[in-house]
Amino acid sequence: MLTGGEDVQPKLYTKRLSPLLQKTVSTAELERDLFELMLIKEVFRQHKPLLAICRGQQILNVALGGTLVVDIRHQLPRALNHRRLDRKDQIVHDVELTPGTRLATITGRKKLGVNSSHHQAVARMAKPLRVTARSPDGVVEGLELQPAVADVLPFLLAVQFHPERLWARHREHLNIFRGFMRACAEVYQ
Repeated sequence: MLTGGEDVQPKLYTKRLSPLLQKTVSTAELERDLFELMLIKEVFRQHKPLLAICRGQQILNVALGGTLVVDIRHQLPRALNHRRLDRKDQIVHDVELTPGTRLATITGRKKLGVNSSHHQAVARMAKPLRVTARSPDGVVEGLELQPAVADVLPFLLAVQFHPERLWARHREHLNIFRGFMRACAEVYQ
């Protein structure tokens, strides 16, 4: 499982960054970035299940060749406020789920209420991935492997929100972890 945390180092996915955007990036944890890039490569090599949360979704997209919006507020000025740090453990907006995706199946929903405590997001999506959820402003809130390559891993689900902060009050978020645990149990039997 890849967890949330500070920003992914922009030099991993872009050659140029304006001074304005550079100021929005949190202190670099290049060691963590490099470790997680290695971990993602190893997950694919060993065909293991992967659940990626918030920053985890972002580093997964970068690892597979995608890019990120460095700062939503500056680059997508009409977007919702996705940095609701005052309501980390509360639903702040809905996301529309793509029918037939793993996330829609696991949660049993067409829409899902989510929390939102990020300022970065997927920009150019990596080719092996597809969108499973979007917020009303178009920000990517969920990813999984394209159907043509879905059998590469027994389970891959990435979400931009934090289900670990919502599961106790919202069963659909608990189901995300149950799905991941079932996939892990099958692999390790």
